[in-house]
Amino acid sequence: MTEKDYKEKIDAALADCFTGAAGLPLAGLAEAMRYSLLAGGKRIRPMLVLEFCRVCGGDVEAALPVACAIEMLHTYSLIHDDLPCMDDDELRRGRPTNHVVYGECTAVLAGDALQAEAFGTILRSKLPAERRARCAEALADAVGLDGMCGGQYLDMLWEGKPLSEEELTEINSRKTGALLTAACRMGVAAAGGGEDLDRAAMRYGAALGMAFQIRDDMLDVLSTDEELGKPVGSDAQEGKSTYMAMFGLAKCQQMVEKLTCAAKEALEGFEDTGFLCALADSLANRKK
Repeated sequence: MTEKDYKEKIDAALADCFTGAAGLPLAGLAEAMRYSLLAGGKRIRPMLVLEFCRVCGGDVEAALPVACAIEMLHTYSLIHDDLPCMDDDELRRGRPTNHVVYGECTAVLAGDALQAEAFGTILRSKLPAERRARCAEALADAVGLDGMCGGQYLDMLWEGKPLSEEELTEINSRKTGALLTAACRMGVAAAGGGEDLDRAAMRYGAALGMAFQIRDDMLDVLSTDEELGKPVGSDAQEGKSTYMAMFGLAKCQQMVEKLTCAAKEALEGFEDTGFLCALADSLANRKK
């Protein structure tokens, strides 16, 4: 299956989410949830779920709810990241951010509801109970105290402080890498893959996540508002520590290339890894 095929499948499944609230008093909350969930995006995380499920011999259709769940979780994180108390952004994917359209209170609740629905979507899927539990556990590990939320806290705690490479990696391995790694692991879990495949998926996800973040830092300097769909240059304006500020363009490019190679090398235990290798390459060279 191609990247386009996966995206179309994922978008169609997401379009069916939260449609049952029409005419009810809480329809406005469902609308706010769908506004951000259906705002587009690359759908990288759900693609990773489905492709790792496939290469592990699993049923991609049965794993589709798990793929939707991680996109719900990712969308929640974006809504909250954009809030005035966090990054205070007014544009996301070329559109006004959730709180700009619906107000802060509704935006907070939309994010909260998407997080809860992510776990509900996994647990209500038709996968065997053990596989559902593994998927939910991997997602919880990625977003809790030692995952994405912990990374966001460290980012705020150390804001304005010159960071070492180790501290910067401590933040980004949680903020960005943890959820990408979880997507890979959830695909293995949905297929019932064993520990060796899980460890290989973790290595791929961790390397991919770090390369993704470094490329993000590069694009905040090299890209334009129109290409990214959000303001560029915000990292420098806010005095944030980034890989670009720390190492410069040439070294960052070398780091991305090395990490991309490491991600592809982690796939040696799998068969038919062309899609995952091509995805790693495309993310390393992406323009937005």
